[in-house]
Amino acid sequence: MVYRTDHDILRVILEATHSRKGYAMSLFGKILSKLGFDKPKVEATPKKKPAAQRSHADYAADRAERLKRIRATRASKEIPLVDVVEKLEKMAAEKPMKLNWKVSIADLLFLLDLDNSYEARKELAIELECPAEKMGDSAQMNTWLHTTVLEKIAENGGNIPMELLD
Repeated sequence: MVYRTDHDILRVILEATHSRKGYAMSLFGKILSKLGFDKPKVEATPKKKPAAQRSHADYAADRAERLKRIRATRASKEIPLVDVVEKLEKMAAEKPMKLNWKVSIADLLFLLDLDNSYEARKELAIELECPAEKMGDSAQMNTWLHTTVLEKIAENGGNIPMELLD
């Protein structure tokens, strides 16, 4: 097998890791677990299709659909809301340093006592299907990842304020 990019290699490693016997949950599943969600409604799973094959329009359409589902879920009270903001603010108050989970994926992961290294964030980005062109720039990847994680938390019933999602 020929690997064209580091992204391809990391995807193969991630898929191998997920297929090992005894693998409990995805990285995103760990985030939800740390926030007190019983079982994810929408848990990310690694895909076989490389993210590079999708266009910006596809991502924009997916994001618009996800935000629409979040608004509809909140309006219908289909699933109970988890007070994520309160939990995160309480966790932040207990830390000796100031963390800004509302804008930083690294701070959010650190706050949840999860690995916030570049490698861990890159693995989470692959799991959530970050566009390949954003994977090459850590700032773009982190921004995309933070927004996507907050959207997926909200999609699972977390009370993430809409101003952080729009």
